[in-house]
Amino acid sequence: MTSVKIIGAGSIGNHLANAARSKGWDVTLCDIDPAALERTQTSIYPSRYGEWDTAIRLSTVADAPRGEFDWIFIGTPPDVHMMLALDALEERPKGILIEKPLATPDLAHCQSVFERCGELGVRAFVGYDHVVSQSAERFCALARTVDDVKTLDVSFREHWQGIFNAHPWLSGPADTYLGYWARGGGACGEHSHALNLWQNFSHVIGAGRVSKVSAMMDYVENGDAKYDQLALLNLETESGLVGRVVQDVVTQPALKWARLQGGDTAIEWQCNAAPYLDVVRVEGAVPSEDVFDKTRPLDFIQELDHLEAAVASGEPSPIDLARGLDSMLVIAAAHMSAQRSCNVAINYNAGYCSDALHPVQ
Repeated sequence: MTSVKIIGAGSIGNHLANAARSKGWDVTLCDIDPAALERTQTSIYPSRYGEWDTAIRLSTVADAPRGEFDWIFIGTPPDVHMMLALDALEERPKGILIEKPLATPDLAHCQSVFERCGELGVRAFVGYDHVVSQSAERFCALARTVDDVKTLDVSFREHWQGIFNAHPWLSGPADTYLGYWARGGGACGEHSHALNLWQNFSHVIGAGRVSKVSAMMDYVENGDAKYDQLALLNLETESGLVGRVVQDVVTQPALKWARLQGGDTAIEWQCNAAPYLDVVRVEGAVPSEDVFDKTRPLDFIQELDHLEAAVASGEPSPIDLARGLDSMLVIAAAHMSAQRSCNVAINYNAGYCSDALHPVQ
């Protein structure tokens, strides 16, 4: 039986635990806080999935077994992801999954994790589950058929009240990393699904990696909290494709949308176009519409299916660690651009560190 240790018993940890159990995996769910484990058993899990699954083992991180798991999932705040990943790698699992955003905008320890994965031969992934959804894969298949791509836009505009509804023990952004851009919170970090989708779609159409970032952000200070409630990113790739990413934590109802514009054809993707439905539309000479059923539990089951297949085949994945690190470079560049009022170029040869970012005219 496949075994997984999940570190972090918050909302994402419960989603991953349920997905793993749905696949028949052996699950150990850990947290540093015994109160979080109690909350998982008595509130979060049964309220979402009907009842507590007694097959799930609960443990504090200190008391959890080591070295006996096929997978280790990290579902904690991003400011501890990299150190937990380095520790998890020493257990030699077949793979690790790190929730998004991958790290903090200072990029601390990102290069170390990348190098250690290579040294140990452990596959690592980042939890940008939208790019492996059926609807996003359909968008990609259609995008490959579009000639003369003009531009690409992706938006994730969603009030974060939904996040706090899923974490009722938090009173607001200041209680967690979400309220601190430097810890990986704010719109640019928390809703970086949009950025990651943009980067994935750029790869699919052969436009390459993001090479230049120009960003504006609306930073908010609320007590101790300081975060960007709106992030506007203009992006240019290595091949010269220019496009835009918009992320915010204030829009309601939410809009999660992408559009690829070709010369005479456009493709649109919309997440939750209607309750429990994603839609992919083609506009042009031969219009079409594909509708995909979705639920939140299914999102994570599909993600774990993808992880299994990627490790079994050895094929590259759009949620490989390097792709998540590329997203972190752009997040870091966006904050630098917004705070210094300049464009920022990315030099990938410098590695996944702040030395890769260079202000330019």
